[in-house]
Amino acid sequence: MIFLNLFISSMLFFSLLNDEPKDKTIFISPLKIPFSLSSNFGELRADHFHSGLDIKTQGVTGKEVVASASGYVYRISVSPGGFGKALYIKHPSGYSTVYAHLERFSPAIEEYVKDHQYENKSYLVTLFPSKEKFPVRKGEVIAFSGNTGSSGGPHLHYEIRKSEDETPVNPLSFELGGSDNIKPVIEKLAIYPINNNTLINNHNSVRKLSVSGSNGKYFISSENEINISGLTGFGIKSFDLLNDSNNKCAVYSIELKIDSITHFKYIMDSFSFNESRFVNSHIDYETYQKEKVYFERTYIQPNDKLRVYSDVDDRGLFNFNDSRIHDVVIIVKDIFNNKSTLSFKVKAHPLKSQGKAVSANKSLKEMPYNRSNKFESEGISVNIPSGALYDTIYFSYKKSPATNGMLSDLHYVHNKFTPVHKAYKLSIKPTTIPEGKESKMLIIKLDDDQKKNALNSTWSDGFLTAKATSFGNFYIGIDDTSPVILANGLSQGVNLSGKKEIRIKITDELSGIYSYEPLIDGKWALFEYDQKNNTIIYKFDEKRISKGTTHSLSLKVTDNKDNTSYYNCNFRW
Repeated sequence: MIFLNLFISSMLFFSLLNDEPKDKTIFISPLKIPFSLSSNFGELRADHFHSGLDIKTQGVTGKEVVASASGYVYRISVSPGGFGKALYIKHPSGYSTVYAHLERFSPAIEEYVKDHQYENKSYLVTLFPSKEKFPVRKGEVIAFSGNTGSSGGPHLHYEIRKSEDETPVNPLSFELGGSDNIKPVIEKLAIYPINNNTLINNHNSVRKLSVSGSNGKYFISSENEINISGLTGFGIKSFDLLNDSNNKCAVYSIELKIDSITHFKYIMDSFSFNESRFVNSHIDYETYQKEKVYFERTYIQPNDKLRVYSDVDDRGLFNFNDSRIHDVVIIVKDIFNNKSTLSFKVKAHPLKSQGKAVSANKSLKEMPYNRSNKFESEGISVNIPSGALYDTIYFSYKKSPATNGMLSDLHYVHNKFTPVHKAYKLSIKPTTIPEGKESKMLIIKLDDDQKKNALNSTWSDGFLTAKATSFGNFYIGIDDTSPVILANGLSQGVNLSGKKEIRIKITDELSGIYSYEPLIDGKWALFEYDQKNNTIIYKFDEKRISKGTTHSLSLKVTDNKDNTSYYNCNFRW
C-alpha cells in the first residue's frame, strides 16, 4: 500500500513536469483584481518569445501581488532594465513562479533587499535567500505591482517555470481565471519560393495575399489564383483576442495541411530561454524589419532548433511539381481551443527547364549555415561562428569613404534583413587615430535613421574588435564626451523639507552609462535607477539620514569609455 501511494505520488509529480499539467487548479491569479491580459505566453517580440503573461493592473501601479501557490522565495532580483524588481517562488508541485516589474516588495522582503543594497553599495542585486527565510502561503501578499525595468507601462509580468531547469511553460495551461470564446483572426497569407527555380504566379519572389472571411472561416478570394511550380513554404499573419481585452495576442498553435496530410505543426506550450532567439527564424525577419509586422512561417529553416514543432514533413515544405490542384489548409488555435482555418487551392505546374532558372549572384560569397564562415577585405574582418546563420546566405559587402566624425570607412556588412542567431566577431581598422584617444575609440553601428549604437570594443593587432549580433553598417568613432547630469529642482542650499524624493536625470549620448556613485553626507546612498527614463531616484529614509538638517550630495557618473561627470550640492531636509 505504501509502495502504491508512493507510485501514485511520483506519477503525479512527474506529470506536472510535462507540458500538459494534470492538475490545472494548483495556481491562482497573482492579482486580486479581475484577470485581464495585455500579452500572452509565446508572443512574438524583438529577438525573443515572451516568456510569460503580462497581466493588466488597471493602468496604475501599487496593486497587491499575491503568491499563486504556497512555497518559498528562492530568488530576488533588482535591475535597472529587464524585469526590474522581481520575485521568484519555488513550489512543492515542481513548478516555480516569477513576478516582475514590481514597484516594491512586501515590507520584510523590502528591508532585506535594501540592507543588501547598502551592504553591496549597489542598486542592482541578485539575492538567493535560504528556503527558510521567506516562506509564503497561497494568496499571501508578496509585493506590489509596478513599472520597473524594461516595462512599457504599469502591469505585472507573471511566469510559471519548471523548477528543475527554469524552463517557462504556458501559464494559461492552468486555471488562473478569465475566459475566452473568441476565435483567432487570420489576416494574410505569405508564399515563399525556397530556391531560385521556384515560381509563384511566374515570379521567383515572395507573394503576400490578403485573406477574406471571418468568425473562424477564412479563404483566398477567387480572383487571386495561386499557381506554383517548385519547392515552396507558407506563412501567415494572425492574432488572437481574449475576452475583456482589446490587445492582440499571439496564437497558440499553427498547423499546415496539404491534401488532408499534416506537414507542419507549431504548439506554444513551452520553450527554453536558450531557444528564445530562434523567434528570428520562426518569423519572416525581413518583413518584420521592413514593415514591423509578424508573419509566422509554417516551415522550418535548416538551422532553426526550436522544440515547439511537431508532425513536420520535409521541414513543412512542399514541392508543387505536378499538374494537380492541391487543397491547402492552415489551422490556427488559441489555448482555449477556439479555432480558425484558412483554406485555399494551389494549382501546381511542373518545373521549367533548369537552364532557365535564376542563378545565384556570383559576386557574392556563399556562407553555409552549418559551418563557420570568414570574410576579409581591406580594413575589415568578419568571423561568423557555426550556428549563427539560420540558412545558407550569399554574403554581400561594400564600403564608402569616411565622413565627419568617422575614423574609418563606413562598412556595409551584408544587410539588416538577415537575422543572426549568435554574435559574430567584427574587426575594423581605423584610417586615423587621434593622439591619446585610443581608449576612447569604438565600433559604432549606424542605423538607417542615423541613430548610433555603440559596441563594446577592444584593440587587437591594430584593429578594433567587437561582438555584433546583427548585420548592418559599421564604422569607428570616438566617445570622449562626459555623461550629462540634470539635477532639476536641485540647487545649492535648496530646501527639500516635505519632499519624498530626489530625482536626477543622467544620460550619455553614445557608449552608455557604466556606473553612478551617489553619496549623501559622505556615505553611499540608495538611488534607484529607472533606466528607460534615464533617471535615478532617492527616496528619503529617516533611518539613514537625519531630518531637519543640512546634507551634502555628491554624484559621480561614468560612461563605458571612462568619461566622468560630477555633481555636488547641499540641501536641507
